[in-house]
Amino acid sequence: MSQKRTDYISWDEYFMGVAKLSAFRSKDPNTQVGACIVSQDNKILSMGYNGLPIGCSDDEFPWCREGDPLENKYLYTTHSELNAILNYRGGSLDGSKIYVTLFPCNECAKAIIQSGIKTVVYDCDKYADTASVIASKRMLKAAGVEIVKYHESQREITFKL
Repeated sequence: MSQKRTDYISWDEYFMGVAKLSAFRSKDPNTQVGACIVSQDNKILSMGYNGLPIGCSDDEFPWCREGDPLENKYLYTTHSELNAILNYRGGSLDGSKIYVTLFPCNECAKAIIQSGIKTVVYDCDKYADTASVIASKRMLKAAGVEIVKYHESQREITFKL
């Protein structure tokens, strides 16, 4: 009888990998963010990436970050976390976990808290010093949402799509 493989990926590697892969769907030329929501028994419930709402053409809305306020992507795009929450059609997200490639902003933190997600696993926190992320962390902690920094295994996985 042969032994099972021992080099398989962990749940955290798997779900962060799904979040990272989801980020590749974003059309944003500057920042691509992905999210993956997982049940308590490690089932993928939903995924999302930053982009425009359904029905809004990626070619007809702006992608710039500065300039004319009405031609700014921030007025039109939905963040990956909110997209993942809104994409879920199965009922309650109570007790679930969200894997995100970038730490959630204050608006996404509100949605995470209200949806019942209990754990945020994040990869990058490059905006840690901004008011938005400081407020996000304050709300998440106050609401009892666990915040976990993802630690990369340094494992490289290559595959063709």
